Amino acid sequence: MRSANLAGKKGLVVGIANDQSIAWGAARAMRASGAELAVTWYSDKSLPYVTPLFDEIGATLRLPLDVSDTAQQQALFDTLRERWGRLDFLVHSVAFAPRDDLHGRVLDSSAAGFAQAMDLSCHSFIRLARDADPLMTQGGSMMTISYLGAQAVMPGYGIMGPVKAALEASVRYLASELGPRGIRVNAVSPGPLETRAASGIAGFDSLIKDSMERAPLRHTLDIEDAGALCAFLASDAARAISGSTLFVDNAFHILN
Repeated sequence: MRSANLAGKKGLVVGIANDQSIAWGAARAMRASGAELAVTWYSDKSLPYVTPLFDEIGATLRLPLDVSDTAQQQALFDTLRERWGRLDFLVHSVAFAPRDDLHGRVLDSSAAGFAQAMDLSCHSFIRLARDADPLMTQGGSMMTISYLGAQAVMPGYGIMGPVKAALEASVRYLASELGPRGIRVNAVSPGPLETRAASGIAGFDSLIKDSMERAPLRHTLDIEDAGALCAFLASDAARAISGSTLFVDNAFHILN
């Protein structure tokens, strides 16, 4: 029987910002399952917050990465190629939208703000996938983080709804293109979690309250729930799962 064992696997986790990050939940679960990890930080300002986390999981490779900086991304993958020679999984947990565009109506979003949100939250995954592809010589798993707002209108989610919808569509197309090489691509869609990124969404406390009151399962969601799913998707136990958006939200997504 196959299990979610990551012993011997090497993976890259992008998006750890603090100990509340979904990416941190993924990294911790993956390390606990036996994986060797490469991790990135966004800026020198964030380094004091993430260094203790990197130490906790014994991250082998630690490099800076602003996903809009092509030189940094090239340096990252050059290092992975030189040090490891291969990559077994990739976790992308990056999203951004300018505050004015996020808090306003989609109808009123600026072209520049929409384009920036799409580039950093969606196309950045495609760019990472493109560079990870040649390193996944024995197949692999790529995953990104979405939200129910990609498929249904969620209060306060604004332009991130269309952006995450594009991200989920990208997952399906990448899964189709990379499948023949044995590379699986999926989106993980957690319920409302109290992360730093979520704090920028207007009325987010109400979303959490609504989820806790109405979701069929009464479990209190945390980053460990999303992390466990990411670890499973990175494992051989999920070898036949690709092109999907998998919800980890106490079944909230089934409600109208």
